[in-house]
Amino acid sequence: MMTLVDSMTGDHPARPCFVGSNDPNAGGLAKATARGIPTGAVDHKPFGKDRGAFEDALRALIDAHAPDIVCLAGFMRVLTADFVQAYEGRMLNIHPSLLPKYKGLHTHARALEAGDAEAGCTVHEVTPLLDDGPILGQARVAVEAGDTPDTLAQRVLTQEHRLYPAVLRRFASGDRTPVIL
Repeated sequence: MMTLVDSMTGDHPARPCFVGSNDPNAGGLAKATARGIPTGAVDHKPFGKDRGAFEDALRALIDAHAPDIVCLAGFMRVLTADFVQAYEGRMLNIHPSLLPKYKGLHTHARALEAGDAEAGCTVHEVTPLLDDGPILGQARVAVEAGDTPDTLAQRVLTQEHRLYPAVLRRFASGDRTPVIL
């Protein structure tokens, strides 16, 4: 998230108005605070299985800052259709695979197990279906001999840090043409 926040300078059409998390101890909160960006957290744990109540609290926190675009990064909670629809057409997420392949978790291990020649990451619009929205950008990396899920994840992360800012810049300008790196 901080790479994305740090990219929004100069002539970038977006500015961060808030950084939030479902983990009150997330390192990005302190980093954002140090940059003068308002932060907040809604810990999902006290809500137990009441996803609706958690999402109501999260939505209230987000909406208090009136963002034009909501960018998810490292947010590992499945969101309900009601929550997603509140931000329809203006919520983005980054996923560590070349969607539509490998939705969900363990993407790098799954790519290696399948013998894929390449892996990568995707920025997409968030829809009620998990990792299924319109693709706004992708970056590819070659799978190398001897790769482990961790080594592959590190190379993909480098591309995530390039891709997400590029997609956000284009998206904030009103252009949904996919970015291909």
